[in-house]
Amino acid sequence: MTESSAPRRRTPAPPREELLAAAMGMIAERGLEKLTMAALGREVGMSSGHLLYYFRSKDELLLQTLEWSEGRLGAARGRLLAGEGPARERLAAYVDLYVPDGHRDPHWTLWLEVWNRSQNADDDARARQAAIEGAWHRDLVALIAEGVSRGEFREVDADRFATRTRALLDGFSIQVAIGLRGISREQVLAHVREFVEDGLIARSS
Repeated sequence: MTESSAPRRRTPAPPREELLAAAMGMIAERGLEKLTMAALGREVGMSSGHLLYYFRSKDELLLQTLEWSEGRLGAARGRLLAGEGPARERLAAYVDLYVPDGHRDPHWTLWLEVWNRSQNADDDARARQAAIEGAWHRDLVALIAEGVSRGEFREVDADRFATRTRALLDGFSIQVAIGLRGISREQVLAHVREFVEDGLIARSS
């Protein structure tokens, strides 16, 4: 077989995780508005059509990227919650992991965009979004319940307190992520500490 008639070697497509990592990297470096199928294709050496084969739409790309990012956060959350330290310290670590690093935090930027698009999402996408929220909620409920059982926290309804805590975290975190003036990450952490102290930490008699 001559060199000219030899079959052309095809460049293998990057694994899906590499595509999602590249998408997240683009959000972090250039902002969500720069993440298009064409731009991602150039980044990873694939055509827009090939990317659509993987993801069907930009909405699906964004949701899968969020799920990938949440998987990494979930692993970190699992490690800190499985620790042997006081529940109070692990709760503080949970809050620290939850709150955005600052304005345009890439994970929160993506989270806000996916939830904004959820108004027109199908049932499958909504269920997957609910699964993301459910994982954070279940871990917080379990941590609060453990603290109660060990006498570190007051006797509270763990599910109810977790719901209120996450509502507080979400509200403040959105303000940090969009860069609302007058609200810093440090202020948010202080507000949440005060909320936890007032409502959860057992006081000595």
